[in-house]
Amino acid sequence: MLVIGRKPGQSIIINEKIIIKVIKTEEGLLRLAIDAPKDVPIVRGELLNS
Repeated sequence: MLVIGRKPGQSIIINEKIIIKVIKTEEGLLRLAIDAPKDVPIVRGELLNS
């Protein structure tokens, strides 16, 4: 697992196809924008663990 810090406006790029961008941070909250090809499923983790 890779753990890195990012500030609002900064992003992480995975395999040149998936972009995860930090949109907003507040105390205890984080908002992300994820841009990925339509064939890549994006599912919240808590939905898979239930």
